[in-house]
Amino acid sequence: MKYTGLYLSSILAVNLGFTYLPMIQLPGGQALAPMSILVGFIFILRDYAQREIGHNILAAMAVGIVLSYILADPFVALASAAAFAASELIDWAVYTRTKRPLKQRILISSAISTPIDSAVFMLVAGFFSWPGLIIMTASKMIAVAVIWKWMQSE
Repeated sequence: MKYTGLYLSSILAVNLGFTYLPMIQLPGGQALAPMSILVGFIFILRDYAQREIGHNILAAMAVGIVLSYILADPFVALASAAAFAASELIDWAVYTRTKRPLKQRILISSAISTPIDSAVFMLVAGFFSWPGLIIMTASKMIAVAVIWKWMQSE
C-alpha cells in the first residue's frame, strides 16, 4: 500500500499547497501555481497505486478529495475535486483499457488527462486562460516526462 499512501498524501499536499502557497508571477501577467508540477507526479502515483489496489483506486481518490475539503480551502478543494474527477477517471480508463507496457500507459494516460485536469481546475476556480492552460499542462507534463525518462533507463 506504499503507492496508495503516497497518492493520498500527494492529493492532500497539492490542495494544501494551492491553498497556502502564493502564485508565481510570470511575464505577460500570467501566474503559475507552484503545485502544478507536483500534480504531474500524482498522475503517475495513481497508476502505481492502481497496480496495488486495482479499481479501488477510485475510492482512494474520493478519500483524498474528502480530506482535502476538510483540511484545505473548500473552494480549492472543490475545484481540485472537479479536476481530479474528470482527469483521474480519464486516466483510470486509459490506463485500465490500454494493454501496452506500463511505461507507455503512463505516458499516454497522462498526456490525455493533464490538459483536462488543468482546464477543469481553472474553469471551476474562475481563472481560465489559454496561456495559463498551456503553462499548467506543460508543468505537469514535465514531471511525467522526468519519470517516464527514468523508467526508460530501467
